Order: sequence, then structure tokens, then C-alpha cells
Amino acid sequence: MDLFSGEIVAYEMQNRPHFPMVSQMLKKALSKLGPQDRPTLHSDQGWQYKMWTYRGRLASRGLTQSKSRKGNCLDNAAMESFFGTMKAEFFYLNRFDSVEQLQVGIRQYIHCLYERFAARTRGHRCATQV
Repeated sequence: MDLFSGEIVAYEMQNRPHFPMVSQMLKKALSKLGPQDRPTLHSDQGWQYKMWTYRGRLASRGLTQSKSRKGNCLDNAAMESFFGTMKAEFFYLNRFDSVEQLQVGIRQYIHCLYERFAARTRGHRCATQV
């Protein structure tokens, strides 16, 4: 999540956690950076973010890695808030017959969320009114 714009920069979904999913998400996120961009990438303490491959990719781009302290969800408050809002606005209000249906819904939710943030930066006008 870009903490300035609120945009979900990159994400991946799979039925189970495995490193190729995280690697693909990181590749998508890095592709959006300009050559001089040096953001801090924050995550929880998941095993994926401790792997040499992940850490090496960040280091090769000159990026800073930040991880939440153990047991302190406030370190990652923006993402915790995003997930809480998504659960309240989307997950708990719907019934899903398959994992695929849930994944489609999450993609739509993220797209709509981005449009809400984008509209806010345009003074709540739709893109065609700008």
C-alpha cells in the first residue's frame, strides 16, 4: 500500500502461502518504481520476508526493508486497517461458493477502493470530469 495515495501497489493471491506468490507480488511492485525511487517496504514478520531472495531483491534496488515488531499490529496499522475495512465492507456481507469467486471479489474490491481514493484526489469527481 502506498501510504500517500492509499493505492494497493501490488498483490497476489493463492490458496496457500508460498514464496513464488510473494516473489511475483514484489516483481509487480518494483516494476512501478522509477529508477530513482527508494521507498521503504514494510511487512509483517512472515517467513517469506526473511528469505534471502526477497531481501536480496530489495537490497539490489537500494530499498529499505521494515518489519513489524513481534506482537505489535500498530507497526502495520495502515494495512491492518485496510484488511479490517475489507472484511467489514466486503467479506462479511457476502457468501462465496468457491475460492475463485472470493478472489474475483477481492480484485473488484481493491479496484473499487483505488477508484475511491482516486476520486478523493480529484475532488470527488469522476475521471471524465477532470
